[in-house]
Amino acid sequence: MRAFVIVGPGTAEVRELPRPERRQGEVIVDVDRAGVCGTDVELYTGEMSYLHTGQAAYPIRIGHEWAGRVSSVGDGVDPSWVGRRVTGDTQLGCGHCERCLHGRQHLCAARYEIGVRNGWPGALAEQLPVPVRALVPLPETVEPAMGAMVEPGGNALRAVRGAGLVPGERLLVLGPGTIGLLAARIAAAQGIEVHLLGRSERSRAFALALGFEHVWTADTLPNVGYDAVIDASNSAELPALALDLVEPGRRVVYVGLAGRPSLIDTRTMALKDVTAVGVLSASGGLEGIVDLYASGAVDPLPLIGATVSLEDVADVLAGHRQARWGHAPKTHVDPRR
Repeated sequence: MRAFVIVGPGTAEVRELPRPERRQGEVIVDVDRAGVCGTDVELYTGEMSYLHTGQAAYPIRIGHEWAGRVSSVGDGVDPSWVGRRVTGDTQLGCGHCERCLHGRQHLCAARYEIGVRNGWPGALAEQLPVPVRALVPLPETVEPAMGAMVEPGGNALRAVRGAGLVPGERLLVLGPGTIGLLAARIAAAQGIEVHLLGRSERSRAFALALGFEHVWTADTLPNVGYDAVIDASNSAELPALALDLVEPGRRVVYVGLAGRPSLIDTRTMALKDVTAVGVLSASGGLEGIVDLYASGAVDPLPLIGATVSLEDVADVLAGHRQARWGHAPKTHVDPRR
């Protein structure tokens, strides 16, 4: 099969590789769509922290946002999975440690992360092996492109849940990228007043085009109370700003990651009696976001700017965009193109 492989910083190629084996407790998925995200870019550039801590190493096969159809199953797996459309959890815990047994498998110290951590191959390939326990079925109303938006959507849903808001309250989202915009759409669907702060004119223009009325720069951000702030940016400075802007006694959610340490003043957190919530992965939010997509309450498709082939992925990771893709933040890959 064909697969995209990063062989070193800034170097990648499409290779012909053996198809994955059907192992016990696993299925083989024929990949229909896979997304490219900021983590993939960091693995391509060599900046990803896992590369420096030994949790990832070249060559690496990336791709953790995906959808496809089960084509075969290994021993111990119900054969009725064959032919079903699925996506799945990126985080694959060991299944027997204290964290896994108490529902925190996404924090398992020995976990694999599909396409990211400890060598589990990713979805930028024609086929992908996945443990059956990680699968999430997709209804027919959730097409492959939507299915490949379930992973970022699950992160966004967990962020909105962590904000703890009710209809009519005010949310500020820092960073109108894919997860930030999905969080904004989820919150708006719940009757929450959404504000977005973006650095680039392109991202702000796209947020306005999606129908959001309250889109600001750091200079134009109004001095009003924000009942919750979600930091979905990759800025090292914005986590502290989030803490400054949130109303006392409310919540800040950190789902974005910067390339260098982000510093906050815990005195501010304590004196404002603020709750800080961290979100790592879509685990726990996958089924919920599938339901939102299937019902039509949240539509992720406008966030997809282009669908490219495996041969185009290196250019995408290097930051090359075609004008005809517009300002939508997400790029998808069709491995069979």
